Amino acid sequence: MGNQTLAKILDIVIVWFLIYQVLLWARGTRMMNLLKGIAIVFIAKAFSSLMGLQTIDWLLNQIISWGVVALIILFQPEIRKALESLGKNLFRNRKSMQNPSDKLITDLEKSVQYMSKRKIGALISIEAEDSLEEYINTGIEMDSYVSNQLLINIFIPNTPLHDGAVIISDYRVASASSYLPLSESTLIPKELGTRHRAAIGLGEVTDALTLIVSEETGSISLVKRDHLHRDVSNEELHQLLTQYLTVDDEDDEEKSLPMLIKEFFLNGFSQRGDQ
Repeated sequence: MGNQTLAKILDIVIVWFLIYQVLLWARGTRMMNLLKGIAIVFIAKAFSSLMGLQTIDWLLNQIISWGVVALIILFQPEIRKALESLGKNLFRNRKSMQNPSDKLITDLEKSVQYMSKRKIGALISIEAEDSLEEYINTGIEMDSYVSNQLLINIFIPNTPLHDGAVIISDYRVASASSYLPLSESTLIPKELGTRHRAAIGLGEVTDALTLIVSEETGSISLVKRDHLHRDVSNEELHQLLTQYLTVDDEDDEEKSLPMLIKEFFLNGFSQRGDQ
């Protein structure tokens, strides 16, 4: 009896751990939308079984049975990529893995320093705790890996995406050419242009970090909430980015499974409401 109880507990723990890892891996990616759809199908299946809706229950059984095969066929590249990533990460020393915040800081430094030397105007916002979904939706959706080459190319003058802001969310370029709220504060020096006003305006309503490169002077500035750091040097830029963006490896593990599941459904229903 004791062995059976232990086996059941172990079974539940393993299942919960797998669900947790899947949600953690899919968070902030397009895969999350697929998982939401799968969750809705299983909830409907449980409801139909409970209420005795035999026809609906039969239909959902067919969807689930054939859906597994369809998902494997349709998402073969994504599944292969996920398994390759799992194999690499499972047998790799954690200390040898680069912290994603370190790579983000490096790409931001290289891109803004390059644009500063050539007086290429730029506006880059990095999402923190407060969601920037409202502002992401005003621009062109990208969902791309962050690289200094991509950021530089976006802001090259006379290209389709150079106007507006680039928004980075969950270490990915979420959108380009996005509109940020302009600050109406009378305390802003008159020599600061629209990019600075937009960065300050976003800082007034969110906790995002925003980088500005002036196309008139090439100076680099940062805004975090009500703090404006003007004309920073390369050393100051590195210090500020490290201060605001560095995340411990353990921070990605802080959210418990119940919190991830709550976020999973709340985000799903909020997106439905926005539509």
